[in-house]
Amino acid sequence: MTADAAGTARQVAKSRPVKAGARIGLLAYGITYLLIAWLALQVAFGSSGQRTDQNGAFQTIASEPFGQLLLWVLVVGFVAVALWRLEQAIFATGGVQDQSEQIKKRVENGARAVVFAVLAIIAVRTALGSGGQGTGQEAAAGTLGRPGGQFLVGAVGLVLVVIAAVKAKNGWDKKFLEEMNLPSDQKARSAVERLGQVGSIAKAVAIGLMGVLVVVAAVQFDPSKANGLDPALKTLAAQPFGMFLLAIVAVGLAAYGVFCFFDAKYHRV
Repeated sequence: MTADAAGTARQVAKSRPVKAGARIGLLAYGITYLLIAWLALQVAFGSSGQRTDQNGAFQTIASEPFGQLLLWVLVVGFVAVALWRLEQAIFATGGVQDQSEQIKKRVENGARAVVFAVLAIIAVRTALGSGGQGTGQEAAAGTLGRPGGQFLVGAVGLVLVVIAAVKAKNGWDKKFLEEMNLPSDQKARSAVERLGQVGSIAKAVAIGLMGVLVVVAAVQFDPSKANGLDPALKTLAAQPFGMFLLAIVAVGLAAYGVFCFFDAKYHRV
């Protein structure tokens, strides 16, 4: 019975509709990061008080004509990517023979499934008008109030910093190419490689900033500092030359958004 259920789940995750939806989800991921980059640039030039994170991006979409409909399309795409990544985490090892590498791939795909599931939830909440602000802060506050919570929140922050370092290294080494079938045209390949490198490093910087703020939240016992990407980017903007640095990160995040468009086309799904 369990084997039958697992087989059915795998068939669904590998079906054509889910694979097509996964490409839509990767495209939606790119749109999300382009909007985050645009909002961050507005903050850098002092012209916006909007949230510079996924919530802000989805709220921007919702405010446009047909925005609610587009949000639901994004939800479908995010769910499809989550299902596809979950199938890879459970069943697929990508031809890797080494057991430690298999475990690493399963963990990475499982984490990606969670990321897209969370994006789907935030998009649904935004489409329904409930938003998603304060989620990180509420979670940090609840954890900090428990025995050992301060150490747990600090550990989460350190894990984010490590993830950021690994992502930056993988981006520089162009590890993302291992899951793509790029075109033979050299100019197109070079464009994808550079966008992937710059975008991955910029995203790593953003994740690293979030990790540092989570550690600070644990040390200072202040959950308001552990509230995701928005306070991380705005904290960067508040530093000396911060507006200039935020603009650079924003351009990098925009590069990652454009890279996601290529990823949606060339990723092996």
